[in-house]
Amino acid sequence: MSKIENFEMPDELYYHSEHSWAKVEGGKVRVGMTDFFQQQAGAVVYVDLPDEDDDVEQGEVCGKIQTRKWIGKLVAPVSGTVAEINEELDDDNTLINKDPYNKGWVLVIEPSSLEEDLANLIHGDKVVDWIKAEVKRAEELKAKGVKE
Repeated sequence: MSKIENFEMPDELYYHSEHSWAKVEGGKVRVGMTDFFQQQAGAVVYVDLPDEDDDVEQGEVCGKIQTRKWIGKLVAPVSGTVAEINEELDDDNTLINKDPYNKGWVLVIEPSSLEEDLANLIHGDKVVDWIKAEVKRAEELKAKGVKE
């Protein structure tokens, strides 16, 4: 696992620019929110997820994650059908804060065009530059008094 600017960013994951992550597990993709997202957002108080069997498209908002600060969007990192949602989040939304890459996962997608979708995500060496740019952007917004 890489630590970039105080954020844990596991090397094996693929990242969408809206801070969802994708982990390929066999023929399916587990999805969650990044450590950067949860640190910037603060304590999660409510999660609104799609239903199982819903179709999602890469880059489209498919859910909402509400914190005390704001409502964030869950953007599908890959296209496909929702195969499973993390029902433990109903009992404890803060799993996204406590353990964003394990117990705090959000949903599993049965992908429809996995290789094509993965090519559109941030992975490998590109993650460091992306997170550094996101940190800089967040600092600039904070300096201007703008909430993300």
